[in-house]
Order: sequence, then structure tokens, then C-alpha cells
Amino acid sequence: MCFIRAYLRASTDEQDAARARGQVEAFAADRGMQIASWYIEKESGTKLARPELFRLLADSHSGDVLLVEQVDRLSRLTGADWDRLKVELKARQVRVVALDLPTSWTMATGKVDDFTSRMFEAINGMLLDMLAAVARKDFEDRRRRQMQGQAMAKEKGKYVGRPENKRRNNRIATMLAAGTSYSAVQQATGCSRATVAKIAKRLKVAA
Repeated sequence: MCFIRAYLRASTDEQDAARARGQVEAFAADRGMQIASWYIEKESGTKLARPELFRLLADSHSGDVLLVEQVDRLSRLTGADWDRLKVELKARQVRVVALDLPTSWTMATGKVDDFTSRMFEAINGMLLDMLAAVARKDFEDRRRRQMQGQAMAKEKGKYVGRPENKRRNNRIATMLAAGTSYSAVQQATGCSRATVAKIAKRLKVAA
């Protein structure tokens, strides 16, 4: 028996995260699928080292389904890192099903003959590669435009950077001062590990 394991990369926008979860749940319900477990990731899709993704893979058995809203929620990885992730998926025989990849939907039910299954697996793998590449290019294009905009603003003396979330950072500082682990702080605040480390460094300097 295979399990449906839903992977959701949490957005900083809670409304957007709730929308994504709702779409994944509706997709599963429409097909009579029951999601066995949820894995909520708070790391960037540009990183291969994602705790929840690898917890999902460690929990998985042969034939389990990794269900995701969009391929870019699973990967904005470089080509080399995407290849490494595919090796992990293949080694565990985990099938990726994405709402924006209709060819993958038949893999969620397994109600096809062996020939059809192999055909869709080949097509699905090709399209997954394409969508992962598009997601990475989109990320790089947005980063480049952002850096160009910042450079122009600096030239004009108008760039002030992103405003600090003082309320959140004060909460992080309080938790760290109380001895809370980085992972627990991340889970409680929804921020990245880099942000926690930056606040921790401030505390050491202040001390």
C-alpha cells in the first residue's frame, strides 16, 4: 500500500500558504486519495538541504507519492542539485505528483497497466526536468532584475534596503536568549536559519 505524502513549502504570506494547502487537499479529495502526512518546509526551494523534504524521503516506502502543488515548490535548484535530488527520489522509488503537471496525475492512483505506467513515467520525467529548469530560470531572472533595481536605486541614493521586521526579530532574540534551539525558533517564527543565525550573532556582539 502506497502513502500520499504532501510537501508544502510555506510562504511568508500565510494566506498564500493556506491557499496552496487547500488546493492540494481538494486535488486529493477529488481523486479519492487520502493524504497520510504533511511536510511543511520553511527553507528556500533553491537549497537542496531541506530538512522536511529529506524527512519525507526518509519516511517513504517504495511506490509512495510525493504530492506537491507546483514543481517550483519542490525545486528551484541548479541542474546539478536537481540531478542529486532525482537520484534520491529514484533510490527510494518515490513518485512525484504535481498539480501543475497533468501527466503525473495517473501516477497518484496506480490504476494503469505496466506499459502505460512506464510510458507516463518517461514523459513525466522529461516534463519534470523541463519545469524544474524553468523554475530555476525564473528565480535567476527575478534575482537579476532585483539586483539591477537595487543598483539603480543606489546610484540615485534611494536604496534603503528591506525594512527590518523588528517585532519578529525581537521575538527571535528572546527565544534564543532563553536557550531555544535554532530549529525550534524557525518553526515558531517561520524565518530562515540564516535569519536566526544573524540575530544570534547580534546577541553575542551585544553581550
